[in-house]
Amino acid sequence: MAATIIDGKKIADDIRQEVRRETDELKASSGILPGLAFILVGEDPASQAYVRMKGKACEEMGFYSVTEKLPADTTEEFLLRLIRRFNMDPRIHGILVQLPLPKHIREDQILSAVDYRKDVDGFHPVNVGRLVVGQDCLKPCTPAGIQELLVRSGHDPSGKHVVVVGRSNIVGKPVMNILLQKQKGANAVVTIAHTGAPDISIFTRQADILIAAIGKPGAITGAMIRTGAVVIDVGINRVDDPTAKNGYRLVGDVDFVSASTVAGAITPVPGGVGPMTIALLMKNTLRAAQGTIYL
Repeated sequence: MAATIIDGKKIADDIRQEVRRETDELKASSGILPGLAFILVGEDPASQAYVRMKGKACEEMGFYSVTEKLPADTTEEFLLRLIRRFNMDPRIHGILVQLPLPKHIREDQILSAVDYRKDVDGFHPVNVGRLVVGQDCLKPCTPAGIQELLVRSGHDPSGKHVVVVGRSNIVGKPVMNILLQKQKGANAVVTIAHTGAPDISIFTRQADILIAAIGKPGAITGAMIRTGAVVIDVGINRVDDPTAKNGYRLVGDVDFVSASTVAGAITPVPGGVGPMTIALLMKNTLRAAQGTIYL
């Protein structure tokens, strides 16, 4: 029996409609328009494409947005001054510094310079700490999107064994901290598995919910998945495909063909987690504009 497809695009569209409605209400009641500043350093094509997509989403939400495109040789001090300017700008409620940054710029210094109340990526140490202890905060967009995917598709993680494959600060660690909290939409038993394990399948086969976030195409096969498990594939990998128009196609960290014959439900790539990340960025920006998080 084939797995049920979890439609991330549909769920993301639902969230964006909710954000647009709340944005209109906020503007009508207070005159506040959510504002988001994008900072892009360098000419990385993938980063440029991501910023364009996020800017388009801002337009659709009715947000105010500004994009600062800086050359790759921009100094760290110049970037810090720009961030301080946006920190002080009352029109800006969210600041997004597109990663990765050029190697001469210290990523930790830049992320810490963003006002944590405007840290819509959820990477500031204050937000990371609040996330760990279960306090309200701006959560990283992809992990928060995963939680929304699970809840809105009817797969409540409460009491389930969630196995996360990957330990990055962007996905693995924060999604673990989100899902283990004793809160609605969480309360899971969470295991982190990674490449340090001699046989990672020992852990993946135990999962009620398996979240793959390791950045290796097809690393998780159907043989590594428990029958009926829910599979959330975070990976977005380009693989060569001469039959495709662009010469490549996008695949996840999960081998979709074999996994979909075993899993009970699965996210596709593309069309699964990806759309949720941008939807949650819009939601974070709205929440920052509403100013109710850190009261």
